[in-house]
Amino acid sequence: MKKTQLKSIVAGLALAALASASFAHEAHNKPRPKGAAELAPEQKPWGIAGKSSAVKRTIDIAMADDMSFKPSVIEVREGDTVRLRLKNRGKELHELVLGTTAEIEAHAAMMKKFPDMEHDDPWMVHVPAGKTGSMVWTFNRAGDFDFACLVKDHYELGMAGRVRVLPAAMGGHKS
Repeated sequence: MKKTQLKSIVAGLALAALASASFAHEAHNKPRPKGAAELAPEQKPWGIAGKSSAVKRTIDIAMADDMSFKPSVIEVREGDTVRLRLKNRGKELHELVLGTTAEIEAHAAMMKKFPDMEHDDPWMVHVPAGKTGSMVWTFNRAGDFDFACLVKDHYELGMAGRVRVLPAAMGGHKS
């Protein structure tokens, strides 16, 4: 095989991998095909997808077109499984994506490169204008974590917040 042919094949494979990575996320709330296996929850530095039956507390978070989350800071205790109920009070689509600052910034950069990228992970919820969405999350790691809306330009305009996960030994929490 000639060197130019090999380069062409490698370039084609790289493009195919990039395309599949960019569009590998399914659009939120699409039904899973019949017979498709459910994936085990993935541990992330900021926690793991929780089970509805384990929810002990619901935190309401309003999203608005002034690029705000209210409240923008929430506190939970390490080990808490919480339902985040997201109310989009605006006329635009908003989302809440949980993560570390580095993860949020990397995801925001990816969204800038691929603005039509569909994505659906348990640590993100897309909420159409005027609707409500929710996420159940177990915060099993203490620390400060971020949440943000990564819809085009929303994060850059300040649509972000913070989750403070207090160590289990500290007890108590407030919202």
